[in-house]
Amino acid sequence: MAQCLDRIIASMDTGVDDALALAYLLGSADECELSGVIASYGNVDANTAYANTRAVLDLFGRADIPVFLGSEHPSWADAFVPDAGCAQFHGDDGLGNTWLAGSGALADGAGVPGDDMSGDDMSVDVPDGVVSVGGYLAGDVHAHPALGSYPRVGRFRSVDRPQSATSTALVSGGTRRCSVDAADGIEYLIEQVREFGRDVTVLSTGPLTDVDAAITRAPDIASKLRLVMMGGTLTQPGNCWDAVAETNIIQDPEAANRVFHSGADITMVGLDVTHQCLLTRSAADRWRATGTKRGRFLADLADFSIKANLEADTALFSGGMPLHDPLAAAVALDSSLVDCFDLALRAETNTGDFNGVRGRTTGDPVGLVNHSMPHVHVALGVDSGRFLDEFAERMAEVCR
Repeated sequence: MAQCLDRIIASMDTGVDDALALAYLLGSADECELSGVIASYGNVDANTAYANTRAVLDLFGRADIPVFLGSEHPSWADAFVPDAGCAQFHGDDGLGNTWLAGSGALADGAGVPGDDMSGDDMSVDVPDGVVSVGGYLAGDVHAHPALGSYPRVGRFRSVDRPQSATSTALVSGGTRRCSVDAADGIEYLIEQVREFGRDVTVLSTGPLTDVDAAITRAPDIASKLRLVMMGGTLTQPGNCWDAVAETNIIQDPEAANRVFHSGADITMVGLDVTHQCLLTRSAADRWRATGTKRGRFLADLADFSIKANLEADTALFSGGMPLHDPLAAAVALDSSLVDCFDLALRAETNTGDFNGVRGRTTGDPVGLVNHSMPHVHVALGVDSGRFLDEFAERMAEVCR
């Protein structure tokens, strides 16, 4: 009898650690089936996330895995502009300036695009309406658009979104697996949860906007939904400007708060545990030593992130880069990697007296008196040694 594999749907704002998580899942094919990836905004804009996801899957020989377009902006805004902070940690292209999804060293042996663009207009066109700049309202003192990065990306690559409702990637053995338009990642998520319930795990490594949109559109899926999410922090400072909020939550606190209260089975893999899982340069060197394009790509991602994190906080990241999204991917396959504390959880949606700080994840005090409130499994302990060993080994294998 065939082995029953874990079924995974990933919602990703594909930057450096999302790509590492994606490669890890591809290297875990004997344990899981990655059914599809929904590309959303966050580290980069949604179009760039789509192109990056497609490029990583192609590099690892998995062009058969469908990629869908997800949310292009948070639920509270009309538009989204990537911010300079994410460019600092993920590069102008979102993939550590490897330019995998466009022209560049890994794509065709050329130099990084844009090197001779001194005369070009490198400004960012901020759209009309309510605009989120990396989670902050345009005009906020903390809103810093990633000037120059995304017009450059747009000039050097086009995004070929899937349009056909009969995409061959959704056909298996001559039988259609999904009836949705391939461009609608939210509808794909809904249909998969309706069909498989908690036999499919939704892995979210970006903002929770996609998951919130699916529950809002189809409230019946909430009780059937198993979600493993990277984001939030309960016992540690955040990694945003206020050192309180975590990046994925600050992008869309309203969506996160609704998801936390939805009744879904949620495991939160936040900074409490990801900051204990640091990838060293020696692991990256091992991948590079395979001599393959895959190994060089993964090593370049790691080297870029290790350098960026060390420059940001020498005390915290002297041991390497935090494996935020890869840890969440690993927990989706093996929940025994983390020890969780269950509590009613909320994301603060306002800043001010008696409101807390927008984007912070805290216990919901109503849960102290209303014990029927949904609880979230918050990871507070992690077997970091076991995870880091397994991660480094699995990635070395997938490089070959």
